[in-house]
Amino acid sequence: MKFTAKQIAGILDGYIEGDPDVEVNKLSKIEEGTSGSLTFLANKKYNSFLYETNASIVIIDKDFVLEKEIVSTLIRVQDAYRAFSTLLEYYNTKESSEKGIFEPVSIHESVVLDKSCYVGEFTVIKKNAQFGKNVKIHPQVFIGEDVTIGDGSVILNGARILSRTQIGENCIIHPGCVIGSEGFGFAPQKDGTFKKVPQTGIVRIGNNVDIGANSTIDRATLGATIINDGVKLDNHIQIAHNVEIGSNTVIAAQTGVAGSTKIGKSCFIGGQVGITGHVKIGDGVQVQGQAGITRSIKDNEVLQGTPAIDFKSYSKSFIHFKNLPKIIKRLNRLEKEINGK
Repeated sequence: MKFTAKQIAGILDGYIEGDPDVEVNKLSKIEEGTSGSLTFLANKKYNSFLYETNASIVIIDKDFVLEKEIVSTLIRVQDAYRAFSTLLEYYNTKESSEKGIFEPVSIHESVVLDKSCYVGEFTVIKKNAQFGKNVKIHPQVFIGEDVTIGDGSVILNGARILSRTQIGENCIIHPGCVIGSEGFGFAPQKDGTFKKVPQTGIVRIGNNVDIGANSTIDRATLGATIINDGVKLDNHIQIAHNVEIGSNTVIAAQTGVAGSTKIGKSCFIGGQVGITGHVKIGDGVQVQGQAGITRSIKDNEVLQGTPAIDFKSYSKSFIHFKNLPKIIKRLNRLEKEINGK
């Protein structure tokens, strides 16, 4: 797909310095720019590359002052980083504008698809599944019985959306996700064995939710596992049965959330965090990577460590922890001096 500088400037409400008819057909990092590529400059650390890059078009801030001549055509905008993000979104929309059903597929006769929808090859859709307008189901997806998917949502290659799952509008479910599988529920028996507890609930996902590749969200034992509007989940995240995540919370990769935990709104949770079951995490909480949450957390706390403690306390304690061998040596020396006396 080709774009001219004039077209890009129109999309971004920017103005051009250079050739308005120069074309680009690919994206690149500024340090790897080649003829025909589009890039951007938003970090001062990369300023020097502006004068070295061979990219055909560079998006920069409108107030950026050039120190010498460049070969690239510039598009000046209010905020280069945001403008490039807007352009990526526009490009992605154009790329995913396919419509229609691409054989071979298996779609139950009860399913009605709007003409604006897209279904890729080798997809399976079971009975009574319901879809809004402009839904995009990419190849090799499985959609179970009674699933509902709202307007504009995208289910990418190889995802598995199991029975009765509810997905809102404008969501993106990335490749390999499994949503609505059985929760991890087993009742211990007197003879030491475990009896499976049926998981009869559902998963309910709000609007504008992103779920990263190979993440899993288990259905509830009873009721619903709930992912509210605007939640962003990274790759390889495990959400257990009956968890609820508040709106606009962001969780980084490889985090695991155990059953029946409630996470508040607008939280930021780092990678590889472990959260135990049946706790409540307040709104606006920030959890640093690799922390372990073993208790309920009040609003706006910032935590680190395992078990997680207040971030400032952890930082102070860590200084002492690093110096612990020296401290032990000093204590031993003092002990010998005291005993010698």
